[in-house]
Amino acid sequence: MTRRRTISLIPAALLALVLQGFLPAAAADYAPLDCTKAKSPAERTICSNYDLGQFEARMATLFEWATSLVAMGQRGDIQDAQRAFITRRGACRSNINCLRNAYTDRIGELEAVMSRIKEKGPF
Repeated sequence: MTRRRTISLIPAALLALVLQGFLPAAAADYAPLDCTKAKSPAERTICSNYDLGQFEARMATLFEWATSLVAMGQRGDIQDAQRAFITRRGACRSNINCLRNAYTDRIGELEAVMSRIKEKGPF
């Protein structure tokens, strides 16, 4: 196996570990939106809009990966930012553009965390 192929397998193996629960479960402060329990106007809007649902899924996945791959101090910062996002998302109520912007911003923040991990490694 070439070095290039080995390196490309690392993200897939890491994803498998995350999905199997071998990495620390750091998402205690954030559970992905359960549409069977959606109560707020924002939650109901997200659950009834395919694009917003896709944003939710992407953001939840990035949050889980990021919080599983960083040191405890940075994990706390990411969780604090997630709570702020949830507040911002709730304030959007049923405004689709507002919700889309909130998700776009949060996904960008989480992608930046993942880029730093990719460049420097976890912890």
